[in-house]
Amino acid sequence: MATIDGARVLGLDDTTGSLEAGKKADIIIIDITRPHLIPMYNVYSHLVYAVTGSDVVTAIVNGRMLMEQRAFTTLDVDEVMAAVNRISQDMRPR
Repeated sequence: MATIDGARVLGLDDTTGSLEAGKKADIIIIDITRPHLIPMYNVYSHLVYAVTGSDVVTAIVNGRMLMEQRAFTTLDVDEVMAAVNRISQDMRPR
């Protein structure tokens, strides 16, 4: 209800708001076996108060898998880190 009704209010329910073929969606898969998430008495409470970004193992954005089993699928992390280090050198006071 939270997603489809919100999409309806915005007039976007034909493209988003529910998991249907042809609609846009972002999905994450969370590793609920992490020690800090056990025991899980209330899944909703855990999602709000205990789960963190580091618990996400897979991320799908608009149907495109960006991270699978904690590995990025669309970029080279070493290449990005090298580029950031080069940029930081240019920003360093001389």
